[in-house]
Amino acid sequence: MEFFRIKKDIPFMSWGRYTTSISLVTFILAVFFLATKGLNFGVDFTGGTVIEMHYSQPANIEQVRTELAGIGLPDAQVQNFGTSHDVLIQVPLRENLVGAKLSEQVKTALQASHPDAEMRRVEFVGPQVGKELVENGALALMLVCLGIICYLWVRFEWKFGLSAIIANMHDVVIILGFFAFFQWEFSLSVLAGVLAVLGYSVNESVVVFDRIRENFRKLRKTETAEIIDNAITRTMSRTIITHLCTQMMVTSMLFFGGEALHYFALALTIGILFGIYSSVLVASPLLMMFGVSREDFVKVKVEEAEEVLP
Repeated sequence: MEFFRIKKDIPFMSWGRYTTSISLVTFILAVFFLATKGLNFGVDFTGGTVIEMHYSQPANIEQVRTELAGIGLPDAQVQNFGTSHDVLIQVPLRENLVGAKLSEQVKTALQASHPDAEMRRVEFVGPQVGKELVENGALALMLVCLGIICYLWVRFEWKFGLSAIIANMHDVVIILGFFAFFQWEFSLSVLAGVLAVLGYSVNESVVVFDRIRENFRKLRKTETAEIIDNAITRTMSRTIITHLCTQMMVTSMLFFGGEALHYFALALTIGILFGIYSSVLVASPLLMMFGVSREDFVKVKVEEAEEVLP
């Protein structure tokens, strides 16, 4: 489906040197912030207590935070959960307080001003469980990356596969760099968003690369840069429609999904934006740098001429 068609090819490859330089600087900055600041892991990974409270009236989040600070929990994370009547409280791991004792203190403090407040759920995540979640999350990310590498290795010639892998890793590191720089909470839902971005980004690269491979076989007398420019331009309509529809859904989660989905949607938003950028202005210029040519797809048949004896 195409709502519009771009008639003249856009010279994307003429900007390749600049876009790859910008990507390299951004990638280095992301790695720097990850190394110096690190990720702000949530209770899912660090351990702690999760408490769900229900109010008969819409809860005042700031008042809940003040009441928790009054009992020595100023670092507790408070957010609406599902509706404005439900509150999710996440308290980091404490040495002197176990889950049951801590939950009773929280319940007493909150019911002092709101006797109708009801505690509906208490979950305790121990440090060992949090450590296992970190390891399993890293393992899941590694397995997804390996799966994508194997798929690209089989699907494309190695220059295409390597370009797509670099572009996809670029997207993941950029997302993690944002979370490290702004110290946004990195939870299991954010990890799920990162894994989703990996699959989303590789899909965009595959679409562009398929058109490039097709152009190499059809446009026999066209230069490589023009072939790639034509392929990206011809897929531009599909790219805009697909990403715009996806971003509309993600934006609704970002602004109306509450704090529970906020960082998940934020990770997806960053991934979608950089996924478009990397598949067009990172992966494709890398193909040029790796020296992709028509000979990689069209086998040249060399016929030996018979020697004519006098």
